[in-house]
Amino acid sequence: MSRRNTVLRSLHDVGLAAWFGGSLMGAVGLNGAAHDEGGTWATTARIAGSGWAKWSPVNAAAVAAHLFGSGGLLAANAPRVAVQQGVTASTLAKTVLTGAALGATAYSRVLGKKLEWAASSDPRDAEKAARHPVDTDKAQRHLACMQWAVPALTGGLVVLNALHGEQQRPSEQLHGVWDRARSLAPHMSLPGHLTH
Repeated sequence: MSRRNTVLRSLHDVGLAAWFGGSLMGAVGLNGAAHDEGGTWATTARIAGSGWAKWSPVNAAAVAAHLFGSGGLLAANAPRVAVQQGVTASTLAKTVLTGAALGATAYSRVLGKKLEWAASSDPRDAEKAARHPVDTDKAQRHLACMQWAVPALTGGLVVLNALHGEQQRPSEQLHGVWDRARSLAPHMSLPGHLTH
């Protein structure tokens, strides 16, 4: 358990930081600026769509780095996850939250792309919009929710990451392993005590 996993941890942390920070900046900065400067829904959608299109490859790389780092760290820490009380639950919570964040990110991009096509004056985009029709009012409402769901979910991952860091302290590991052993063997006596 003392082996270093600097590369995996860096991929995990930097990827998550970019995913969280990019989604929060997009919701506050990019979407806010597009709303202020757009005037009409079509112009607002074009401004926001252009910004998100430029960010999407970076975001995809960040998500991929985070997932690769997460998988590697899970494999490296599998023995601790199995034996330390509380780590399995926090790992499961992190997995569920990661899945929800991935779903929200993908759904946001699909909605954003459809609105981008619907608002575009490019004939090729108009053709795509016709092939993938969208209720613009409904899509805008859903996107307004999703723009906050992604940073909330990834922010939750940041918090769980902090919890995992605390659980890796030697005193926490010792305590967690002891609690797990006691839960598996409820009649186990404390060191130095005799059972009757």
